[in-house]
Amino acid sequence: MEQTKALNALEPFLALSKSATSPRAAADLVTQATSNPNTYVFAELLQTPQIQALSQAPEYASHLRLLEIFSYGTYETYTSTPGLPALNDSQTLKLRQLSLLTLARDPQHGLGYTTLLASLGLPDARGLEDLVISAVYADLLAAQLDPRNQTVHVSSVSPLRDLAPGSVPAILTQLRAWSGRCAETLSDLEAQIAAVREGAAARHAERKARDAEQARLVEQASRASAGNDSRQGGPGVHGRGQNNLLSRAVAQLRGGGHRGKRGSVEANVGEDDDDELMEIDDDDAYEEGEAGGSGSGGGSNGGGGSQGKKRTSRRKL
Repeated sequence: MEQTKALNALEPFLALSKSATSPRAAADLVTQATSNPNTYVFAELLQTPQIQALSQAPEYASHLRLLEIFSYGTYETYTSTPGLPALNDSQTLKLRQLSLLTLARDPQHGLGYTTLLASLGLPDARGLEDLVISAVYADLLAAQLDPRNQTVHVSSVSPLRDLAPGSVPAILTQLRAWSGRCAETLSDLEAQIAAVREGAAARHAERKARDAEQARLVEQASRASAGNDSRQGGPGVHGRGQNNLLSRAVAQLRGGGHRGKRGSVEANVGEDDDDELMEIDDDDAYEEGEAGGSGSGGGSNGGGGSQGKKRTSRRKL
């Protein structure tokens, strides 16, 4: 998006370059293009024949060099190159903004206040902070100021700088280094993924073995319980609780039967004892009757006979 806006801003100057047939007109076009607040890319303008013709005019060759600095150079490059045209305020601000993009893009450069002040030719921290704020509002970069630590934290940089001649090999080297780091990172991630999968497989196997052991123990306990029930209550469709209830009921019934039998036995024993006593009494009475009859005569014998009959009838009863 930023490149599209910058290219659209450069289009009028590309059209004017076709009519800039003289070195002076071409030099003025360079000044106008670099002073415009919306132009940040200059490669297409730099490649036009009219601008390249400035190299053949010693009086305006410095304007060609100035346009090259705006295209891919920095403020330090401008200050270290003698014989360049003086910059107006708009050109100075723009060149410092573009230099800030280069410094933020290059990881070898620190973004501390001290380094930036020296690289951008600013007098104090307030001027640096104003420059960073203007670059942020121009959508050149996304950054945050850290006055406490005297640092500028940049999160993104717009791709608005042109490539310098001979910079392609260096870019390829950086890309290869970046590709190597990506490959190492990918290898590390794959190793970590493999380790996670191995750990998950081991945990799954352990869980499966534990579940199998639990199932085996439950089955063993069930078989042992079934064996105990069969020994206690015999085979059948009743459960363990029902077998226990049946066992208690049978025990109670058996206990009641034993008590009834015991009572009947005691009753029979009592009757037998009474019969034996009655027989003994009868025998004793008979003997007494015999003795009375023989001692007292006929009257007495008659009375004794009647008593003997009574004893006999009692025995029959």
